[in-house]
Amino acid sequence: MHEAVIVSTARTPIGKACRGALNHTHGAALGAHAVAAAVERAGVDGSEVDDVIIGGSPAEGTTGLNIARQVALRAGLPVTVPGVTVNRFCSTGLQTIALAAQQVSSGQNRIVVAGGLESISLVQNEHMNTYEAEDPWLKEHKPEIFMTMLQTAEVVAERYGVGRRPRTNTPSRANGGRRPRRRRGASTPRSSPSPPPSGSSTARRAP
Repeated sequence: MHEAVIVSTARTPIGKACRGALNHTHGAALGAHAVAAAVERAGVDGSEVDDVIIGGSPAEGTTGLNIARQVALRAGLPVTVPGVTVNRFCSTGLQTIALAAQQVSSGQNRIVVAGGLESISLVQNEHMNTYEAEDPWLKEHKPEIFMTMLQTAEVVAERYGVGRRPRTNTPSRANGGRRPRRRRGASTPRSSPSPPPSGSSTARRAP
């Protein structure tokens, strides 16, 4: 088994859904911005990348088809670099990194780009395809599968006794250290500041 390491990361700023500067940025352009920055920071040539794994969620519209392949080409990687799209909804980005690590650890590939991508503004709107979205049997016997993320969070909070205050304090503490830097106009080490400002990482085999 080989050791897989993350050698660089990049992301775009998070904007307000349906408002703000990024709400009409195509999924391919959004993802490509992060991928191009991650590859550059890794110090590798694009032709060295063995695979690009991108999570597109939901996988339709601007983040549909094989969005990973679109992102790879849009990021300037050679046409010889393949791409595969993954969808595990809220854990999609984490899943792509796990898959990249597995590829590297097993020796299947040496350098893999992985990341998550979502555009609420351009996908989760009045144009979203909901035709025959719910299977009748599942709707009757397993209706919870169609619950939204917010509904699921409420069920988990009630089941495990997680109150409102700790749910609010945890993300507040996590983001607290970055707020002063943003106020000073400094970007975080992971953020790629140039426009169009989805996250991406580059994994490679350890020497």
